[in-house]
Amino acid sequence: MTGIFSTLFQPIEEILAFVLQILYNLTSLTGFGSYGAAIILLTIVVKMCLYPLTVKQIKSMKAMQELSPKMKKLQEKYKDNPQLMQQKIGELYKDAGVNPLAGCLPLLIQMPILMGMYYSLFNFQYPSPEAAQFLWLPSMSEPDPTHILPVIAAVTTYWQTRQTSDMSNTQMKMMAYVMPLFIGFMSWNFASGLVLYWAAMNFCQIAQQWWMYRGEEKPGAKKGADA
Repeated sequence: MTGIFSTLFQPIEEILAFVLQILYNLTSLTGFGSYGAAIILLTIVVKMCLYPLTVKQIKSMKAMQELSPKMKKLQEKYKDNPQLMQQKIGELYKDAGVNPLAGCLPLLIQMPILMGMYYSLFNFQYPSPEAAQFLWLPSMSEPDPTHILPVIAAVTTYWQTRQTSDMSNTQMKMMAYVMPLFIGFMSWNFASGLVLYWAAMNFCQIAQQWWMYRGEEKPGAKKGADA
């Protein structure tokens, strides 16, 4: 099964490995060649490419927040007729020009990149053991022996999820706790380079959401505070 996925994501893997090498060469021009720094730069490049989709995602989340009171009224009114309730909610989305799946698009596009990154870093041939080191990490292709990086990945996942989750919604609240635990568990044995990418992506997302929401109420902010 692993071989099938590796073959499936091979084009993305090769592109990312090529870009990673270019970014490493750029860091080498500063006299501080680092694949860890190159991975962080690659994260920023990917995030910039996803920026238009992220804007669309956040706009969709804001629109969903505005529709939330109307949705609750429909859910209460048609609670004994689930089929009619779904029909009315669908009509509400259509009238407001909102696609509830639009918020999932950036994540769906990011997943192949993440899988390509996994295989790229798993198969990447570092020129020397020293080149694979970064900060306290002995190798970007091996799990973090101190397990500090998986904890950072889990904490930043929680922080990023909490930023935009309606904590009064039971399912969203559960997801805000389950997702970080899942990421932390999976990161425990993942290549450090992949976990570094995920943590760096979270930091970028946190900063981006803070910038876009500055001076505004985040989705579920008041409700989350009251929960």
